[in-house]
Amino acid sequence: MPGGKTGGSGAAATKRCEASEEATQREEEQEDDGDEDLRDGGVPFFVNRGGLPIDEPTWERMWRHVAKIHPEGEMVAQRIRGATDLPKIPIPSVPALQPSTPIPERLEAIQRYIKELQYNHTGTQFFEIKKSRPLTGLMDLAKEMTKEALPIKCLEAVILGIYLTNNMPTLERFPISFKTHFSGNYFRHIVLGVNFGGRYGALGISRREELMYKAPTFRTLSELIFNYEEAYHRCWHVLKKVKLGHCVSHDPHSVEQIEWKHSILDVEKLGHEDFRKELERHARDMRLKIGKGTGPPSPTKDRKKDVSSPQRGQSSPHRRNSRGERRLSGEKKPAESKAMPDLNGYQIRV
Repeated sequence: MPGGKTGGSGAAATKRCEASEEATQREEEQEDDGDEDLRDGGVPFFVNRGGLPIDEPTWERMWRHVAKIHPEGEMVAQRIRGATDLPKIPIPSVPALQPSTPIPERLEAIQRYIKELQYNHTGTQFFEIKKSRPLTGLMDLAKEMTKEALPIKCLEAVILGIYLTNNMPTLERFPISFKTHFSGNYFRHIVLGVNFGGRYGALGISRREELMYKAPTFRTLSELIFNYEEAYHRCWHVLKKVKLGHCVSHDPHSVEQIEWKHSILDVEKLGHEDFRKELERHARDMRLKIGKGTGPPSPTKDRKKDVSSPQRGQSSPHRRNSRGERRLSGEKKPAESKAMPDLNGYQIRV
């Protein structure tokens, strides 16, 4: 009967909708665990969870994966592994930054260092980063990155950027995550947003030059984000979602967690103007939080490098990380609280 078919079709549509919602929820839970980049554009990649030096199973798995994802397949792995005269790779030096050097110049030096480490094209992330770890643990990991000087991916670059800017108390840092769609697949990227003297910019690393560093010249947060959106459009990507965290403490010994997703903005649902308003609302929230003294404190001038325990009480920002307290797609707070494949320059470095 027609009515029966309609009912069956409606039931099927309901099941598809429920399945889609469950998939979205699983995706959000996966991102909360810090595993949001374990699938990049539909192509899985691995994380070295055994630390360094890399153990034999992880090493062999990396090369098998390289053979799958590289345009030359197994040939490139055989050519590199069988070579006896590979050139010696220079180890980048951590920039020695003087306090008298202007902040913009120091940011440029840090970005050059991050870029010199090179983007990791192997399909295996060398450093395991758990977003739920306290800041002090992530800073220890960043220190290890500078020691090993291995290629990195975007999330590692954010942690490294925080570590290298901890001694800049007038620079505010906050994570910015992007979710885009291209050719039937979703892609994720993250940079470290910065604010100096009321001007916004970002540090980071990407396969694309226009999707990483932004000098602190943007007058508003929305101008910065729209610049990234335009860059994505030039790569034929559609921006779907932006997640903004709150400012990160400058205390490397803080036991607080980074607030990665204070605002979650659905670009399509909001529309351009509402998206802009929500971005500026988030910027205003950060300013108010810092102005009220609940934002990240600046380390004291006489803090010694060998301090082994955090200064509890004043050292870390108050967290607001429960799902109910995150602001989704323009949701207002209560009144009482204010790619086309790019094979050019493809490198594999081991």
